[in-house]
Amino acid sequence: MQPKNQSPSRMLIGVISDTHGLLRPEALEALDSVDRILHAGDIGNPAHLEALARIAPVTAIRGNIDHGPSAEALPETVSLKVGSLRIHMIHDRNALQADPDAEGWDVVISGHSHKPCIEESGCTLWLNPGAAGPRRFRLPITLAFLWEEAGQPHAKNQTLAV
Repeated sequence: MQPKNQSPSRMLIGVISDTHGLLRPEALEALDSVDRILHAGDIGNPAHLEALARIAPVTAIRGNIDHGPSAEALPETVSLKVGSLRIHMIHDRNALQADPDAEGWDVVISGHSHKPCIEESGCTLWLNPGAAGPRRFRLPITLAFLWEEAGQPHAKNQTLAV
């Protein structure tokens, strides 16, 4: 079960990646109560961003499979502030050239590997929501939730029942 947004002051962010042209109904249902959606690339079908935007405002970046005019309109990376969280998104974590602590990022979100992961390093929370699209590499179908509590970022990966 996903974390419910119980507090009116707590913003719940849904984080999804590597949908590869498959936006599962289970993903839409899991994201139903979020305040914001971040897509970390490999979208595969631009209409899926429109479907996600019917749930909450969406920020998306381009992944390595995203091509064509609609994909070219997406940035390869984006830094944004959601609430007081300073978030940086990049599809492939290995391509990151900057030092997150020096940049002041609280959270770095990436996709690409399809491996869900949450880890802390220095002052930064690293979040990979895994892949919510077609099953690959025998990995689970997942997405993640991100929120701030007591000034700190917190995240939880959720396996989708598919």
